Amino acid sequence: MTTLASTGKSSPVDNTQGFYQRLLRPLLFRFDPESVHEFALRVMRFGGAPLLQPAVRSLYAFDDQKLAVRLFGRVFPNPLGLAAGFDKNAVALPFLSALGFGHIELGTVTPRPQVGNPRPRIFRLPQDGGVINRMGFPSHGVERVLQNLPTQKNRAHGSLIGINVGKNKETPLEEAVNDYRQAIEALHPYADYLVINVSSPNTPQLRELQKREPLSELIRGVQEVNPNRLPLVVKVAPDLEWKELDDVLLACSDTNVSALIATNTTFSREGLITSIDEQGGLSGKPLFTRSRDVVRYIYTHTNGELPVIAAGGVSTAPDVIEMMKSGASLVQIYTGFIYEGPSLAKRVKQDLVRFLDREGLRSVHELIGVQ
Repeated sequence: MTTLASTGKSSPVDNTQGFYQRLLRPLLFRFDPESVHEFALRVMRFGGAPLLQPAVRSLYAFDDQKLAVRLFGRVFPNPLGLAAGFDKNAVALPFLSALGFGHIELGTVTPRPQVGNPRPRIFRLPQDGGVINRMGFPSHGVERVLQNLPTQKNRAHGSLIGINVGKNKETPLEEAVNDYRQAIEALHPYADYLVINVSSPNTPQLRELQKREPLSELIRGVQEVNPNRLPLVVKVAPDLEWKELDDVLLACSDTNVSALIATNTTFSREGLITSIDEQGGLSGKPLFTRSRDVVRYIYTHTNGELPVIAAGGVSTAPDVIEMMKSGASLVQIYTGFIYEGPSLAKRVKQDLVRFLDREGLRSVHELIGVQ
């Protein structure tokens, strides 16, 4: 497949992006963010029905062989993925796959159902292109997610599936490994890779699990219930000091972790235009620079031997290029999807192919680590 030629005429995806940004987004942003998210998932579940999914795919899907990424012994059709947090309970996989994401990360899934923190717990920062959330791992629990996964995954053609798991809030930290084991033991048959989330800022003491000894113990316990040795990925916080990140890298080296996701949301409010006094993790554009720096640190300090999946503030092809040049093999979005709409993945991929062609590059792989 080749890129769209510049003809001076708008393409269908340009029209849908304009409709979303000029008309639909201003309307949706008048309402509570979480209510809008729930409404969007209901629409996506309907739009992913077998009779409608091909129409969605024909409008939004775009890939090129130059965009394929080989990682974990698998071929990702493109480097752009949807981060965990959007589809927590595996209800919209076919629709999201039809939008052209190379991978979709579900969760965070906890072993037992929990409602998370009280509402309101999501806050938009339009001036900053950011979002603050203090969700606290709301999850339908493993059993409910298992009811959704078989049919949802079978219809998610083309997108690889990651499953992100965490502990229940009431589980003591010293027993956390049992929660991660329970979730992974149940969910691993439906995953292409697994993620252990030890970095959410909204579950008390969770980030303590990023220390070397607790993290090593947790990973070893999880690997015991990962019989097919699916790729195991650790998601880290952006707020770690470099010495603390070194501890994470040592733990990953001790236990043969497959990759790191850099990063989760941040406690920092540095540089915000918006004056807001809400607790929770900040995501979106304000996080980009720190996430990129963490990606670069991991890549440099492991000599590129530990793959990195970048997450934090990505919404354009130049963002993806900068993350990959800093060392990322894959790049995830979430907040950018909220602000840019359903055409985001297609637009970014088209722009990436144009860039590769202009630079005379044969593959997106050639960008990785070119700092």
